[in-house]
Amino acid sequence: MARFLLLQLRPETEASDDEYHAFLDKGGLREAQVHRIRLDREALPAALDPSDYSGVIVGGGPGCVSDPPVAKDPVEARIEAACLSLMPAITGGDIPFMGCCYGIGILAHHLGADVSKARYGEPVSAARCRLTSEGAKDPLTALLPATFSAFVGHKEAVQHLPAGAAHLVTSDGCPLQMIRHGRNVYATQFHPEADAAGFETRIRIYRHKGYFPPEEADALIEMCRAAQVTHPARLLEGFVQRYG
Repeated sequence: MARFLLLQLRPETEASDDEYHAFLDKGGLREAQVHRIRLDREALPAALDPSDYSGVIVGGGPGCVSDPPVAKDPVEARIEAACLSLMPAITGGDIPFMGCCYGIGILAHHLGADVSKARYGEPVSAARCRLTSEGAKDPLTALLPATFSAFVGHKEAVQHLPAGAAHLVTSDGCPLQMIRHGRNVYATQFHPEADAAGFETRIRIYRHKGYFPPEEADALIEMCRAAQVTHPARLLEGFVQRYG
């Protein structure tokens, strides 16, 4: 049976469980097909080899790669170190990888690109995204329409395309919405797993985490409910079908 490794970073159980079920639902996965590791609670097994899996998926979380080490929460620092420890094997072996939001920061940082809060952070919103010319040709992003909406909300962003990477999806607010390294290593700034209900859960949980003024939470929830966000999930379904 094809198994995917899912690394989760959210320390809030409600947010983590909701994200987990979103990945299962949007990817068309059964629980038996996923090795779920909550990195806030457990370390990576010492003998873990990402090549033993059909692919690796990294979810989102409240941590920022660009925060100075002294400002990082100890749990977030441990999570970041665990994710980065796998990247040499993943990029070196071109192991199928889908990094979602936090995952693009991990991939770009590993590849030597600047990840920071200087520009391109996005408020919680449904961003209008566009395929690039490379994205229109890529077998995974070609599953998407030329323009589509996707849920975003992040404090940091990749500031320039990593050397050797392909630029697949862009938007006015954040140029590097999705990239690919090699043939099989993908990462998105937007959340392909998120639907309106899932983002409503995150808005409620993270309303005091600095993503938006707390008093705007209700208006943001209404925005999510009104948004037409349906296409990004095709990425997860396509990723699972291609590599599973």
